[in-house]
Amino acid sequence: MDMMWTDFLNSDYHDWKEGKHDEDKLPLPTWQQRFLEQHQLKADVPANEQQLAMLCTLRAQLSKTAAEVATGESLSAKHMQYLNDMLAGVSLQRQLQMDKEQLTLHYVCQQTGWDMVAAEIVADFAATLLHGDARRIRHCDNPDCRWVFYDDTRSRTKRYCDDKLCGNLMKVRRFRARQKNKKS
Repeated sequence: MDMMWTDFLNSDYHDWKEGKHDEDKLPLPTWQQRFLEQHQLKADVPANEQQLAMLCTLRAQLSKTAAEVATGESLSAKHMQYLNDMLAGVSLQRQLQMDKEQLTLHYVCQQTGWDMVAAEIVADFAATLLHGDARRIRHCDNPDCRWVFYDDTRSRTKRYCDDKLCGNLMKVRRFRARQKNKKS
């Protein structure tokens, strides 16, 4: 399950195979444009230095908050205040809409820009806390990866961000370690 906030946190790329290459994708205009398009948001690309600094701070704070609630701790007052401050800077308008013959209430942002994008990321994270289970927030068990994901499996046992990539890689590493121990 792709969520806006996990996509944002995972912009801090780590080489999941060998851990030799790290790259912060957040400053890259191509990453910014893809993120905006994927999540149907509007802002000028590239983000200027001040906006980029705000986004980097948000990513660091959101990462700490996600790690805090993932362990079962309740959201600290400090982290809640930071999230509320990020949400406060954006004005919204309520709007009735018809979705598949069902009347729904939507919140429509009255502005564009990176402040609005940051507020939408925080709102997406808050929705996960409100409607999901914070204990399902995980960090990939591959020590080289460090991606954050939401475990949406029924059994709540997902250990890797992607079973085909990190999961298979770790399975092969465990197999090779067992084979090496047998030879010793």
